[in-house]
Amino acid sequence: MASNRGSICSFMIIVLAVAIVVPDVGIAEEPQKIDAKTALIIIDVQEFYFPGGFQPLDAPEAASQNCKKLVEKFRGTEGLIVHVGHNVENQGAFHYDVKPLEGEKIVIKDEVSAFNGTDLAAYLIEKGIERVVICGMQTHMCVEGAVRAAYDLGFKCVVVGDACATKDLKYGDATINAADVHNSTLSSVHKIYGTVVDTEIFLKTY
Repeated sequence: MASNRGSICSFMIIVLAVAIVVPDVGIAEEPQKIDAKTALIIIDVQEFYFPGGFQPLDAPEAASQNCKKLVEKFRGTEGLIVHVGHNVENQGAFHYDVKPLEGEKIVIKDEVSAFNGTDLAAYLIEKGIERVVICGMQTHMCVEGAVRAAYDLGFKCVVVGDACATKDLKYGDATINAADVHNSTLSSVHKIYGTVVDTEIFLKTY
């Protein structure tokens, strides 16, 4: 009897060890790595949002540098890169941090959403894109507009939060500082319309 108890105990220990070590593949998330079904969409990183421009944002340089890191990463993968710019007469050039290379898709828009009145959705569908990674300017306007539209069109969305920038807003007599505008926008997007991550996390895990 003692021998049987010992055998049963040994068997249970082995079962528990396997349960702890082996992941449950049934609930594992899909691979996060950038592939041919992933596109980076850079929204409105243009000269007019930088110091000296007609609509400067709060700390656009830091966001632009993070956008640059994302562009460099995508250029070394199968992923697609799309540059979106707002149609303006002056200071509309893309910032040098994210200057498009020959062959990279450029979309020029007149509306807040990059999908409104452009061929962006058709282009992404044609290329077989299922997931979009979005960064750029402004967080609460064109970035958020692109995320919500992309989600509604069936794309999985990732927003790189510190690769976005915005500005102070006024509502009546109140001033909402840029950090609060930025954070509240990302909060409304995260886990509802997409996943929000920081640049360094994205670079390590995607």
